[in-house]
Amino acid sequence: MEQSSERTERNFLTTPLSQRGVPVLVVYLLALLGGIYMLNPGSGIIELIPDNIPIIGNLDEGGAMLAVWYGFIEFLERRRKRKE
Repeated sequence: MEQSSERTERNFLTTPLSQRGVPVLVVYLLALLGGIYMLNPGSGIIELIPDNIPIIGNLDEGGAMLAVWYGFIEFLERRRKRKE
C-alpha cells in the first residue's frame, strides 16, 4: 500500500460526520448524550431498549458508543486541522 501525505480513502468508522454533512455541533451534542447514556445515571431503570431482550438488548448501548466514537473522531480531526 502506497503512503501519501493526504488521506484520500477513509473507512466508515474513521470519516468525521462533518464531512458527510452533519453539523459539528450536532456531532458533539450526540457524543455528549451518548456519554451520559453510557454512564447510565438511571442505574438501568431508564433505558431505550431493555438489556434483557435477547439479541437486540444491547443495541442502544452500541448506538451510544458509536455517537461517542464519532465525537472523538470529530475532535481529533479538528485538532489535526488546527495544527496544520
